[in-house]
Amino acid sequence: MIELIFLDIDGCLTDGKIIYTQNGGEIKEFDVKDGAAIEAWLKLGKKIAIITGRNSPCVEQRAKDLKIEFVFQGIKDKLSCAKELLVKLNLDFSQCAAIGDYHNDKALLEAVKLSFKPKDAHKDLKVDVKLKKKGGRGAVAQMIELIIERNAMQKEWDALWR
Repeated sequence: MIELIFLDIDGCLTDGKIIYTQNGGEIKEFDVKDGAAIEAWLKLGKKIAIITGRNSPCVEQRAKDLKIEFVFQGIKDKLSCAKELLVKLNLDFSQCAAIGDYHNDKALLEAVKLSFKPKDAHKDLKVDVKLKKKGGRGAVAQMIELIIERNAMQKEWDALWR
């Protein structure tokens, strides 16, 4: 059973675009459907970890809004970061899923039990499931719903929306 989902940000939880403001700040767009699915997943007692290669205050704020406890930014070796977290949580990769969109996600995607990529991810990235939704456009929500089905948790999931 999947207990923890590793999320990439740019290209998965967002569409991968970065808008810079005149003051040097960043703007990222997040899909509310993805956020609702993440919140519901967490209410089921499951975990989410963000592991992203960039540093962004937008990511920190989004994680705070969604009550995501594990946020790792500026990470070049996502697999090592994931391994360290799994030791702390007493979990292993057979209990994990991940979503990624580019080559820097490859090692982590290969390590987990169930791997996903958005519809618009790099074509050469090998995963278990290629989603029908694009990054930043509901891909994370679709992934979580598929995991709920595979975990046979539909009844618990449906109860969250009543």
